[in-house]
Amino acid sequence: MFCILLGLGLSSLGSAIVNIALPNISRSFAGNDAATVWVVNAYQLSATVCLLPVSSMVESLGLKRIYAAGLTAFVLASLACAFAPTLPVLVGARLIQGAGAAGLSVAGVALVRVVYPRGMVSKGLALVALAVAIPGALGPTIAAAILAVAKWPWLFLVNLPFGLAVPLFINAAPPDVRFPRALDLTGTALNAFGFGLFVIGVGTLGSSDARIGIGEIVAGVFCFGLFIRQQQKHPMPMLPFDLYRIPLFSLSVLTSVCSYAAQILAYVSLPFLLETRMHHSAVETGLLLTPWPFMTAVTAPIAGRLTSRFPTSLICGVGLTLLAAGLLLMVFLPTNPAKSDIAWRLALCGIGFGLFQTPNNTAMMTAGPIGRSGAASGMNAAARYVGWSLGSALISLIFGVGGDHSAIFCLVAGMTFALMGAATSSVR
Repeated sequence: MFCILLGLGLSSLGSAIVNIALPNISRSFAGNDAATVWVVNAYQLSATVCLLPVSSMVESLGLKRIYAAGLTAFVLASLACAFAPTLPVLVGARLIQGAGAAGLSVAGVALVRVVYPRGMVSKGLALVALAVAIPGALGPTIAAAILAVAKWPWLFLVNLPFGLAVPLFINAAPPDVRFPRALDLTGTALNAFGFGLFVIGVGTLGSSDARIGIGEIVAGVFCFGLFIRQQQKHPMPMLPFDLYRIPLFSLSVLTSVCSYAAQILAYVSLPFLLETRMHHSAVETGLLLTPWPFMTAVTAPIAGRLTSRFPTSLICGVGLTLLAAGLLLMVFLPTNPAKSDIAWRLALCGIGFGLFQTPNNTAMMTAGPIGRSGAASGMNAAARYVGWSLGSALISLIFGVGGDHSAIFCLVAGMTFALMGAATSSVR
């Protein structure tokens, strides 16, 4: 469990410390904001595209191998990010990093379901939420401290010592029970083209000819339609249709997509709002963003205890409503707000997100049989990264057409997704 939590925390730290450096990275490569956002988009897109193939490979290669490979790829890609000479090379390295994160996300959560008995799964998943939230809480502060004394490449170099966890995990993890299964190359390709073209198309709408973006979106939807049809005929599909027939599972997945879209819309746009419009330094921005993930870390274990006493639909609905309220309050900040005005609003967002996260993940992971833990974990991670990818693509679109008010428009979009998630959760 120590190794599992360490790897999941690493992937969270690697994502959390990059966002506030986007303005610095943009200036370093003399790029525009819309292009620099792809440093985040590439990571989310790669992870999203890889999740279903990785979850299908878990049964044949085993959780142990997938997790170790994901951690190794993540650390090596961090080294490549640090020494990237150009923005396209940095984006390419982030693609590899995202693929590693997919392996960590799928195998990590599935290993928790294996380690803990069913009655204690919510406690294990609360630890996972802490392992993700605490580095997220420390990420902006660590980034602020690093940027105060060094340049942005050091944000990636801090990941390298975590590579020592690979041999420790290999030594500690028990042997896998594997079932031979061939990789579905056709399904993998259709999945990649479907997600990839759709996300890139949404981003293209704001930065290039709208007709090209619409064409990419249509092509992506078409490829994804072919993917679903191909999976329905496949004897061992990557898409877990058996789990989707369980209403609790499918509604939990949809709730997760909406909530993580709201989160990324806020996470990526807030540094631009605080640094560009309010003229805070990178160090100040990092400190101001810390209350959100910090309160998520504080609230997650409390939400885990509440899961055994109250309905998941109620806890998640209240949480996502609080998240929407916090984002709405950020939209109506005074012209020259005090730092405390910003901090308590973001703390409210963190409390709301923490209330949602653990109960929703528990519902997804326990809705099906334990033998389908790998598939459930894959869809748990897929919902998260689909939400992040959708939100990231919308950020590219909004920054391309929104002008000086782009960050505010992103917060409004995030609030809308949070309310959609609350409504979906209530249906459960």
